[in-house]
Amino acid sequence: MIVVKEQILALLTQCGGYLSGQALAKELGVSRQAVWKGINALRSSGCVIESAPNKGYRLVSLPEYLNETAIRKHLGTSVIGNNLIVLDSVGSTNDYLKRLGSDGCENGTVVTTREQKSGKGRLGRVWQSKRDENLAFSILLRPKLAPKDVTPITPLAGLAVCKALRKTTGLDCRIKWPNDIIIGKKKLVGILTEMCAEFDAVEYVITGIGVNVDQIEFPEEIAYKATSILLETGRHYDKNRLLAALLGQIEREFTRYNLELPPEALEEYVSLCATIGRSVTFKKGERTVSGAAVGVTAAGELRVMLSDGTVRTLNAGEVTVQGIY
Repeated sequence: MIVVKEQILALLTQCGGYLSGQALAKELGVSRQAVWKGINALRSSGCVIESAPNKGYRLVSLPEYLNETAIRKHLGTSVIGNNLIVLDSVGSTNDYLKRLGSDGCENGTVVTTREQKSGKGRLGRVWQSKRDENLAFSILLRPKLAPKDVTPITPLAGLAVCKALRKTTGLDCRIKWPNDIIIGKKKLVGILTEMCAEFDAVEYVITGIGVNVDQIEFPEEIAYKATSILLETGRHYDKNRLLAALLGQIEREFTRYNLELPPEALEEYVSLCATIGRSVTFKKGERTVSGAAVGVTAAGELRVMLSDGTVRTLNAGEVTVQGIY
């Protein structure tokens, strides 16, 4: 029934007008009864389908929750999302995609979900996404790179997400190095990149992205530093259209810069990076060290000038930014 339901939806979407039950049954090689059940199943799942005597069925609108048909309707990419998997619920989209990656799934595979129960943040933190509340998705790439050359992927993804959200929502989104998108002093997006490699060759890279879209309440320990698109704009955004916009911008940035951070990309990244010019603190062994963030390297590392004038580059670890969090 699920297959018939999805096939009917695809045919109605492609047609744009009326299709008779007989035509649908003939095209799919099923009975009129199976078509009728499929139509009712689609209606139950949120599709608005009009029926008229002697005309058949017409798709009026798709459901607002994440679904493959609606995402593809807005998606204009050539690689990212060609293999698109939309789950009802999952522990972690990154972990799910790792299993597919090990089984040989294609370059550009995207996994997204209506509900994420144990998403992965940096330093082992858990990021949860309630059903139909936020966007949680992961992208798998198979770049022909050495492991040391994949570091620009996270800042490029951050640049892409920041630009897409600024364009789509009008919000003054900024990047907090290395992997957060913020509005003012609060976090809106988290990005986590993981890699599977052998010797000097990368097998695949997975970039997981979580966007707070409709969330209005946060756990007490992060409520002071988290926000959402709904809280900032007062508007609900179509998550299917929003995901398509994010994937499109990510593909453009990845393709435009060939997974590197050349001077023009760095300039754009730095112009949107709220960390630059601020005092930061980080751990060096057991000591806490302070300095001023003065730039980002071509590898996506943060350049920090210490009080003695020396410049240290950071490629990972926890960084606290004065005035943000």
